[in-house]
Amino acid sequence: MLSIEGLDVAYGGSQVLWSVGLGVAAGELVCLMGRNGAGKTTLLKAAMGLLPARSGRVTFDGAEITSWPPDRRARAGIGYVPQGREIFPHLTVEENLRMALLGCGRAGALDEPLELFPALKPLLARKGGVLSGGEQQMLAIGRALLTRPKLLMLDEPTEGIQPSIILEIEEALRRIKRELGLAVLLVEQYLDFAERLADKYVIMAKGAVVAAGATRDLKVEMVRQHLAV
Repeated sequence: MLSIEGLDVAYGGSQVLWSVGLGVAAGELVCLMGRNGAGKTTLLKAAMGLLPARSGRVTFDGAEITSWPPDRRARAGIGYVPQGREIFPHLTVEENLRMALLGCGRAGALDEPLELFPALKPLLARKGGVLSGGEQQMLAIGRALLTRPKLLMLDEPTEGIQPSIILEIEEALRRIKRELGLAVLLVEQYLDFAERLADKYVIMAKGAVVAAGATRDLKVEMVRQHLAV
Protein backbone atom coordinates (compact mmCIF):
# COMPACT_ATOMS: atom_id res chain seq x y z
CA MET A 1 0.00 0.00 0.00
CA LEU A 2 2.46 2.68 1.22
CA SER A 3 6.20 2.14 0.96
CA ILE A 4 8.86 4.71 1.85
CA GLU A 5 12.47 3.89 1.01
CA GLY A 6 15.65 5.83 1.74
CA LEU A 7 13.80 9.12 2.22
CA ASP A 8 15.90 12.24 2.86
CA VAL A 9 14.11 15.54 3.55
CA ALA A 10 15.59 18.96 4.29
CA TYR A 11 14.29 22.34 5.43
CA GLY A 12 16.40 24.71 3.37
CA GLY A 13 19.97 23.60 3.89
CA SER A 14 19.27 21.58 7.04
CA GLN A 15 18.57 17.89 6.54
CA VAL A 16 15.93 16.58 8.95
CA LEU A 17 15.17 13.05 7.67
CA TRP A 18 17.95 10.58 6.98
CA SER A 19 17.28 7.55 4.76
CA VAL A 20 13.91 6.81 6.38
CA GLY A 21 12.05 3.68 5.37
CA LEU A 22 8.74 2.14 6.42
CA GLY A 23 5.76 0.30 4.96
CA VAL A 24 2.04 0.12 5.70
CA ALA A 25 -0.08 -2.66 4.19
CA ALA A 26 -3.83 -2.54 3.51
CA GLY A 27 -5.76 -3.24 6.71
CA GLU A 28 -2.68 -2.61 8.85
CA LEU A 29 -2.17 0.04 11.52
CA VAL A 30 1.42 1.19 11.97
CA CYS A 31 2.29 3.51 14.84
CA LEU A 32 5.13 5.99 14.35
CA MET A 33 6.67 6.97 17.69
CA GLY A 34 9.53 9.05 19.00
CA ARG A 35 10.35 12.04 21.15
CA ASN A 36 9.39 15.56 20.11
CA GLY A 37 11.55 16.71 17.22
CA ALA A 38 12.34 13.17 16.04
CA GLY A 39 10.94 13.84 12.55
CA LYS A 40 7.54 12.13 12.76
CA THR A 41 5.45 15.06 11.52
CA THR A 42 8.02 15.82 8.84
CA LEU A 43 7.72 12.25 7.58
CA LEU A 44 3.92 12.47 7.33
CA LYS A 45 4.18 15.79 5.50
CA ALA A 46 6.69 14.30 3.06
CA ALA A 47 4.44 11.27 2.50
CA MET A 48 1.58 13.69 1.72
CA GLY A 49 3.76 15.71 -0.67
CA LEU A 50 3.75 18.83 1.51
CA LEU A 51 7.55 18.66 1.76
CA PRO A 52 9.78 17.64 -1.14
CA ALA A 53 12.09 14.64 -0.90
CA ARG A 54 15.78 15.37 -1.38
CA SER A 55 16.26 11.70 -2.28
CA GLY A 56 14.50 8.38 -1.80
CA ARG A 57 11.30 6.85 -3.09
CA VAL A 58 7.64 6.87 -2.06
CA THR A 59 5.23 4.37 -3.62
CA PHE A 60 1.51 4.06 -2.96
CA ASP A 61 -0.88 1.42 -4.21
CA GLY A 62 1.66 0.25 -6.79
CA ALA A 63 2.55 3.70 -8.20
CA GLU A 64 5.64 5.77 -7.52
CA ILE A 65 4.36 9.08 -6.15
CA THR A 66 7.62 10.70 -5.01
CA SER A 67 7.16 13.71 -7.29
CA TRP A 68 3.36 13.96 -7.06
CA PRO A 69 1.81 17.12 -5.53
CA PRO A 70 -0.48 16.80 -2.48
CA ASP A 71 -3.76 17.09 -4.39
CA ARG A 72 -2.82 14.21 -6.68
CA ARG A 73 -1.87 12.06 -3.69
CA ALA A 74 -5.21 12.89 -2.06
CA ARG A 75 -7.10 11.91 -5.21
CA ALA A 76 -5.13 8.65 -5.33
CA GLY A 77 -6.45 7.77 -1.87
CA ILE A 78 -4.23 9.26 0.84
CA GLY A 79 -6.13 10.95 3.67
CA TYR A 80 -4.26 13.17 6.12
CA VAL A 81 -5.35 14.56 9.50
CA PRO A 82 -2.57 16.95 10.60
CA GLN A 83 -1.57 17.90 14.10
CA GLY A 84 -3.86 20.73 15.19
CA ARG A 85 -6.72 19.27 13.09
CA GLU A 86 -7.09 22.34 10.78
CA ILE A 87 -10.85 22.36 10.51
CA PHE A 88 -12.68 25.44 9.20
CA PRO A 89 -13.60 27.27 12.46
CA HIS A 90 -16.22 29.58 10.91
CA LEU A 91 -18.10 26.78 9.15
CA THR A 92 -20.56 24.47 10.87
CA VAL A 93 -19.81 20.80 11.45
CA GLU A 94 -22.05 19.89 8.52
CA GLU A 95 -20.40 22.47 6.25
CA ASN A 96 -16.95 21.17 7.22
CA LEU A 97 -18.00 17.66 6.25
CA ARG A 98 -19.58 18.79 2.99
CA MET A 99 -16.40 20.70 2.09
CA ALA A 100 -14.62 17.34 2.05
CA LEU A 101 -17.14 15.98 -0.44
CA LEU A 102 -16.82 19.11 -2.56
CA GLY A 103 -13.03 18.94 -2.48
CA CYS A 104 -12.94 15.42 -3.90
CA GLY A 105 -15.77 15.99 -6.39
CA ARG A 106 -18.22 13.69 -4.63
CA ALA A 107 -21.81 14.14 -3.60
CA GLY A 108 -23.54 12.08 -1.00
CA ALA A 109 -24.72 11.61 2.54
CA LEU A 110 -22.71 12.11 5.69
CA ASP A 111 -23.71 8.77 7.20
CA GLU A 112 -20.27 7.19 7.53
CA PRO A 113 -18.56 9.76 9.79
CA LEU A 114 -21.74 10.27 11.81
CA GLU A 115 -22.04 6.53 12.38
CA LEU A 116 -18.42 6.35 13.50
CA PHE A 117 -18.78 9.45 15.68
CA PRO A 118 -22.42 9.73 16.80
CA ALA A 119 -21.44 12.55 19.18
CA LEU A 120 -21.20 14.79 16.07
CA LYS A 121 -24.88 14.34 15.13
CA PRO A 122 -26.32 16.92 17.57
CA LEU A 123 -23.48 19.31 16.67
CA LEU A 124 -24.10 19.54 12.92
CA ALA A 125 -25.27 23.16 13.10
CA ARG A 126 -22.50 24.25 15.49
CA LYS A 127 -19.47 26.23 14.31
CA GLY A 128 -16.26 24.24 14.22
CA GLY A 129 -14.39 26.87 16.22
CA VAL A 130 -16.53 26.40 19.33
CA LEU A 131 -16.12 22.62 19.50
CA SER A 132 -13.90 21.02 22.11
CA GLY A 133 -10.54 19.65 21.02
CA GLY A 134 -11.91 16.11 21.02
CA GLU A 135 -14.97 17.09 18.97
CA GLN A 136 -12.73 18.86 16.48
CA GLN A 137 -10.58 15.74 16.20
CA MET A 138 -13.61 13.57 15.48
CA LEU A 139 -14.70 16.09 12.86
CA ALA A 140 -11.25 16.12 11.25
CA ILE A 141 -11.13 12.31 11.05
CA GLY A 142 -14.70 12.12 9.75
CA ARG A 143 -13.93 14.74 7.11
CA ALA A 144 -10.89 12.76 5.94
CA LEU A 145 -12.94 9.57 5.68
CA LEU A 146 -15.47 11.25 3.38
CA THR A 147 -12.78 11.43 0.70
CA ARG A 148 -12.79 7.59 0.67
CA PRO A 149 -9.06 7.14 1.35
CA LYS A 150 -7.19 3.86 1.09
CA LEU A 151 -4.59 5.13 3.56
CA LEU A 152 -5.35 7.37 6.53
CA MET A 153 -2.46 9.26 8.17
CA LEU A 154 -3.08 10.86 11.57
CA ASP A 155 -0.68 13.10 13.46
CA GLU A 156 -1.14 12.73 17.24
CA PRO A 157 -4.96 12.43 17.29
CA THR A 158 -5.10 12.08 21.10
CA GLU A 159 -3.06 15.20 21.90
CA GLY A 160 -4.84 17.39 24.45
CA ILE A 161 -8.04 15.32 24.37
CA GLN A 162 -10.11 14.09 27.32
CA PRO A 163 -9.94 10.33 28.06
CA SER A 164 -13.58 9.57 27.14
CA ILE A 165 -13.09 10.93 23.61
CA ILE A 166 -9.75 9.11 23.28
CA LEU A 167 -11.73 5.89 23.77
CA GLU A 168 -14.21 6.93 21.05
CA ILE A 169 -11.35 7.66 18.64
CA GLU A 170 -9.72 4.35 19.51
CA GLU A 171 -12.90 2.41 18.74
CA ALA A 172 -13.38 4.35 15.50
CA LEU A 173 -9.85 3.48 14.36
CA ARG A 174 -10.48 -0.19 15.16
CA ARG A 175 -13.57 -0.11 12.95
CA ILE A 176 -11.78 1.81 10.19
CA LYS A 177 -9.14 -0.90 10.05
CA ARG A 178 -11.47 -3.88 10.54
CA GLU A 179 -14.56 -2.91 8.54
CA LEU A 180 -13.15 -0.59 5.88
CA GLY A 181 -9.80 -2.36 5.44
CA LEU A 182 -7.90 0.94 5.42
CA ALA A 183 -4.19 1.22 5.98
CA VAL A 184 -3.49 3.57 8.90
CA LEU A 185 -0.23 5.39 9.71
CA LEU A 186 -0.56 6.90 13.16
CA VAL A 187 1.83 9.29 14.92
CA GLU A 188 1.20 8.83 18.62
CA GLN A 189 2.93 9.70 21.90
CA TYR A 190 0.36 7.95 24.11
CA LEU A 191 2.03 4.54 24.40
CA ASP A 192 -0.94 2.60 25.84
CA PHE A 193 -3.17 3.84 23.02
CA ALA A 194 -0.59 2.79 20.43
CA GLU A 195 -0.02 -0.64 21.97
CA ARG A 196 -3.76 -1.40 22.03
CA LEU A 197 -4.26 -0.46 18.38
CA ALA A 198 -1.12 -0.95 16.33
CA ASP A 199 -0.03 -4.04 14.44
CA LYS A 200 3.48 -2.66 14.02
CA TYR A 201 5.59 0.14 15.44
CA VAL A 202 8.31 2.35 14.02
CA ILE A 203 10.46 4.45 16.37
CA MET A 204 12.30 7.53 15.13
CA ALA A 205 15.12 9.53 16.72
CA LYS A 206 17.01 12.48 15.26
CA GLY A 207 15.38 12.08 11.85
CA ALA A 208 16.08 8.36 11.38
CA VAL A 209 14.32 5.07 12.08
CA VAL A 210 16.04 3.41 15.06
CA ALA A 211 13.67 0.50 15.75
CA ALA A 212 10.70 -1.24 14.11
CA GLY A 213 8.73 -4.43 14.47
CA ALA A 214 5.52 -6.06 15.65
CA THR A 215 3.89 -4.15 18.51
CA ARG A 216 3.67 -7.33 20.60
CA ASP A 217 7.49 -7.39 20.59
CA LEU A 218 7.93 -3.81 21.84
CA LYS A 219 10.18 -4.07 24.89
CA VAL A 220 10.22 -1.90 28.01
CA GLU A 221 13.94 -1.25 27.50
CA MET A 222 13.26 0.10 24.01
CA VAL A 223 10.60 2.44 25.37
CA ARG A 224 12.97 3.73 28.03
CA GLN A 225 15.78 4.23 25.53
CA HIS A 226 13.86 5.95 22.74
CA LEU A 227 10.56 7.22 24.13
CA ALA A 228 10.89 8.06 27.82
CA VAL A 229 11.31 11.75 28.57
